[in-house]
Amino acid sequence: MIEVFKTNVQEVEQSILIVGKLLEHFPSSAINFDLEDCDKILRIHGASISHNKIIELLDSYGFHCEVLL
Repeated sequence: MIEVFKTNVQEVEQSILIVGKLLEHFPSSAINFDLEDCDKILRIHGASISHNKIIELLDSYGFHCEVLL
């Protein structure tokens, strides 16, 4: 399953922090950002992905995150 999210993450350093924190919760997932995209895309490829957990985690670090449909 691949899920795609729109975020407001701007900096590479921020994306590295977020990926590390997400991997703590979803250790077997492949996670990356596309900061060149206008929607600052977050992609997560994994077996079981919780949209709410991902959105809550980014929110706890002060970032906006929503499922991209």
